[in-house]
Amino acid sequence: MCGIVGYTQKQNKMVHVSVLEKMMDRIAHRGPDGSGLYYDANIAIGHRRLAIIDVDGGEQPMKNEEQSLVCAFNGEIYNYKELMLQLVAEGHEFKTKCDTEVLIHGYEEWGYELPTKLRGMFAFVIWDTKNKELYCARDNFGIKPFYYYEKNGNFMFGSEIKSFLEHPDFDKELNTKQLERYLSYQYSPGSETFFKNVYKLPPAHYLIKRGEEMELVQYWYPVQNEDKETSIDGFAEKISEIMEDSVKAHKISDVEVGSFLSSGVDSTYLSAVSKVDKTFTLGYDEQRYDESSKVKSFPTSDDYKNYTRILTKTEFFDRVEEVQYYMDEPLADAASIALYFVDEEASKHVKVCLSGEGADELFGGYNVYKEPFMWQGYNKICPIIRSGIGAIAELLPPMRGRNFVVRHANSVKDRYIGPTSLFSEKEKRKLLKNYVGADKKKITLSVHSNDSVEDDVNYMQMTDLNQWLVGDILLKADKMSMAHSLEVRVPFLDKEVFDVASRLPVAYRANKEATKIAFRKCAEKVVGDEAANRMKKGFPVPIRDWIKEEPYHQKIKDAFESQTAKTFFNSKLLVRMLEKHVAGKGDYWRYIWCVYVFLVWYERFFGSVTENVQISSNIERMKPVYLNA
Repeated sequence: MCGIVGYTQKQNKMVHVSVLEKMMDRIAHRGPDGSGLYYDANIAIGHRRLAIIDVDGGEQPMKNEEQSLVCAFNGEIYNYKELMLQLVAEGHEFKTKCDTEVLIHGYEEWGYELPTKLRGMFAFVIWDTKNKELYCARDNFGIKPFYYYEKNGNFMFGSEIKSFLEHPDFDKELNTKQLERYLSYQYSPGSETFFKNVYKLPPAHYLIKRGEEMELVQYWYPVQNEDKETSIDGFAEKISEIMEDSVKAHKISDVEVGSFLSSGVDSTYLSAVSKVDKTFTLGYDEQRYDESSKVKSFPTSDDYKNYTRILTKTEFFDRVEEVQYYMDEPLADAASIALYFVDEEASKHVKVCLSGEGADELFGGYNVYKEPFMWQGYNKICPIIRSGIGAIAELLPPMRGRNFVVRHANSVKDRYIGPTSLFSEKEKRKLLKNYVGADKKKITLSVHSNDSVEDDVNYMQMTDLNQWLVGDILLKADKMSMAHSLEVRVPFLDKEVFDVASRLPVAYRANKEATKIAFRKCAEKVVGDEAANRMKKGFPVPIRDWIKEEPYHQKIKDAFESQTAKTFFNSKLLVRMLEKHVAGKGDYWRYIWCVYVFLVWYERFFGSVTENVQISSNIERMKPVYLNA
């Protein structure tokens, strides 16, 4: 796991190499084990390394024998040994045992089709010095981040947006359209970001940059292909076989591998199958939210140990700004801050950790997937009547059942943007000072442009797989782990696992009583009935209660009354919402937290108050390895 940065040089204007070094320093947390850079008259590429495979070798950027290709890579290729054998059989010679070299020779052999051969998580660039062409690619699910900036002939790329801040030609501008989308999604959706002219390379895409021209290509499409012939027991066996294979592949490492462990079935199953000796759990003093006592450990040796980090409310609020800095864009998912702390604990003991992200999206794990079965009678009510009931419910304060009525005012395809849908257009129109109506539904529809999903569960699941998974779940997994120089691997998000999961009939994924039906049946044989069939709780954080207490209530109120808040929002409406929540006149915590996080993030990246705050780091600056053309 590493970090990459770089930029193309404008004609007759070569940026000093010190700029590249500063960009690399901005993401030093992604790679404390080494650094290297390459530059010529056309491009500059920087790399920070976290050594996991071929620890003593594998320095980057890496070149081929002819010095004509230069590669910088972030991620892990789990089938690199098999690919290496194929490439050797084709006459390629290897100098290292590193998966990066497989990318170089693989590009020589397969060209643009290289990503289709890879099993793993990756974001990489390959510079062709002969043809003056830059090739960039991102993995199937978007496990590893990749950003690029394009304006006035300037092109930059990197693992984190913050590295662009060091380049003199980067114009730091707020993309106000993204704020509207964020208030609906609770994360930054689509290919745009909160910074104007900064984009995310979508999952399963590669980008080709030739001079002023740029081409974006999707090389893989996740498609549901139900197999209604195989029994549920047959699928449980298939899942078991492919998960054992995936876990084995994801444990390939020259350093120790641990695993995160919560009370949920995903991490419990993963910890049991992987047979790691160290697991890591997060807990709270508040018993209502604490699940650490329910964790079921699976010691495989006398060395096994579970490390539990108890998170206090003071620690939580003290790190909100730091977490938003590492996230690059505001993320209202409070679990990101909780992850920051469990990642911090894990990084003290291991360099690599397995995690259960992706199981819900692949196997049908979210409770919202049960709704098409639970409320068939309500959904048969005339759409005009349901729409009227939903409009009335929107006028009520947040309470039990309100969100359901609002959601079911329209069909799934007309209203579903993900399980975290928050502010409605009416609410945003009242709240925002400059509401323009950025079309949030257009983003969701774009991820369905290459499928013809008819079933509601399939539609929701594919929406979440293409949208929420990459925009929230995987983003926080990467950014929070990398903040502590920890590599997180996600065995559920493997293209071979997806091939099995995509064949599951809806009936083996969800019904009105259960979710992840086939997967739970598989897990029962490993972790037992009780652990396999626990109700999904997500990653609970006691924000709902904490923001009613001092000094946190006042801290948020001060933010809502700040000049920054008054610039973007109806400040009085924000304060009124906060006070209603504290008084128990409505459950507004998600709305409060969503806006508060944006304000903290904005102050960190754009505001004068905290603009010069330095994020603490104990990573020493590495002397870069220069690879001049």
